[in-house]
Amino acid sequence: MASGDGERSYWRWSKEDFFPEPSFRSWTAYGEALSHTRLRLRNRLLYRSTDAAELLALPRRSEHELRRCLNWWDLAWLGFGAVVGTGIFVLTGQEARFSAGPAIPLAYAAAGASALLSSLIYAEFASDVPSAGGSFSYLRIELGEFVAYLAAANILLEAIVGAAGLARSWTSYFATLLGRDPDALRIHAPALAAGFDLLDPIAVVVLIACSTVAMFGTRGTSILNWLTSLLSVAVIGFIIAAGFTHADASNLAPFFPMGAKGVLQAAAVVYWAYTGFDMVATMAEETRNPARDIPLGLVGSMSAITIVYCVMALVLVMMQRYDQLDPNAAYAVAFEAVGMRWAKYLVALGALKGMTTGLLVGALGQGRYTTQIARAHMIPPYFALVHPRTGTPVYATILVTLSSAIIALFSSLDVLASVSSISTLFIFALVALALLVRRYYDRESPQQPRAHLAKLTFFLTAIVGSSVAVSTCWNTNPDGWIGFAVTVPLWFLSTLGLALLVPQQRTPKLWRVPLMPWLPSLSIATNVFLMGSLGYEAYVRFGICTAAMLAYYVLVGVHATYDVAQEETSSNGDEIAPGFCRYVLIQ
Repeated sequence: MASGDGERSYWRWSKEDFFPEPSFRSWTAYGEALSHTRLRLRNRLLYRSTDAAELLALPRRSEHELRRCLNWWDLAWLGFGAVVGTGIFVLTGQEARFSAGPAIPLAYAAAGASALLSSLIYAEFASDVPSAGGSFSYLRIELGEFVAYLAAANILLEAIVGAAGLARSWTSYFATLLGRDPDALRIHAPALAAGFDLLDPIAVVVLIACSTVAMFGTRGTSILNWLTSLLSVAVIGFIIAAGFTHADASNLAPFFPMGAKGVLQAAAVVYWAYTGFDMVATMAEETRNPARDIPLGLVGSMSAITIVYCVMALVLVMMQRYDQLDPNAAYAVAFEAVGMRWAKYLVALGALKGMTTGLLVGALGQGRYTTQIARAHMIPPYFALVHPRTGTPVYATILVTLSSAIIALFSSLDVLASVSSISTLFIFALVALALLVRRYYDRESPQQPRAHLAKLTFFLTAIVGSSVAVSTCWNTNPDGWIGFAVTVPLWFLSTLGLALLVPQQRTPKLWRVPLMPWLPSLSIATNVFLMGSLGYEAYVRFGICTAAMLAYYVLVGVHATYDVAQEETSSNGDEIAPGFCRYVLIQ
């Protein structure tokens, strides 16, 4: 959609807006397109986007611009609001009781270190490619459209289901705050199947309310987020201060009741408490100075959150022995055990507020992510349109909100809990791999010998392969040392070979990940390792969802993107030097 269509009404609804590509003009045209699927699929598999396309060409398809109104302070609090939700209140007691014991702070430290590595990588990408697409844009540039599509589909799935689960939890905590049973505010529908028979209209209302706030303006939503986040800070401060006054160091013994394996298994689970920070990267297009503000906001907030989580976990296991913790309401029961029964209401209020800001920031990030995917025509470009007055992607936000609301209305928390963080870990590993490709390979440089690409491919394959091997050894025989004696040195030598034998082709002038290539390589290893700690059901769900995503891509996505690419082949005006794009966007 050209920017010249800006005078058209925003509130429109036609087939041309949803499927403007030639392949979908008629059933005959679509049949003809399907007959060329193999050729088109090959074309799209080889396609790589550019910085210029993501930063300049694609945003024009939204007809109006997203408004640059955020600074590092806004981003830091958005990161806080996105991450600090129910995870720390729900998962800590569960994992301390059944997996890590008093060593639960180490599990949070391990998960936080992995999340911090990913945030460093996202910070470099977001300052260099400040696009609303986040990881979708990064992967589309470095690893290609097909990999980016799989990542985009998985993130949208996790975002939709995650928002639904968060909204259902909101209802449960609200009922608890009123002194009632968690399901008391839901409507029982016996005609429906078990797991889908407790209707939750409150969850739907909360989702719509948070998304409505997000649609009315990014700046106002940001201010509301950081003002209300002060309540979370107050609750967390109370928990830490009051908890330490009732702490007993004897509760820390034995410190490793389930051994190191239990700590790392807990780390894979509590990693969910850190998810959401990548949503900050999707706000890059609305950040005034992304090169400075995103690293400060993203890395700063994740560092602070990691420290807070570790201290809160330590407080809990010092207040009450790990084998006496309540896995469902650990903090409330622990305070009750030390004579502060009333504190459970304060904990519930803090969790409720955390879920609200999580939904609020999630609505912001998911809308931007969906917008960039629609700009690329992987989903109907109708959802890429930005409202001229609010400067927000109203249609994209509505799409994600309605999808989450439908799921939240019917699906129980037990059903939603089967959706794990495997997709998030998978994408974080891909983004780390993409950064290594970006630093060590410049496909636009005519001076790179073929041997350079061969060496890069070899070492990257070895890094990924050795990371998978380490995870496999740990999950099959954690007490055996022979496997680790082979796989860990292989990872180290692969990374060392990349550092010494493959020269870097690109050095960011704005923000860079230090210790290249060690930190991105370590990020790949840690994310793959945590993926390996997840259960069998997570991989079954991942496989089923991926198959459905591939079917959509072959039947719809590949034809839409192919048509758009063909239409733009003769127009090279969008191909502006990436360095120039960065210069313009920073000014």
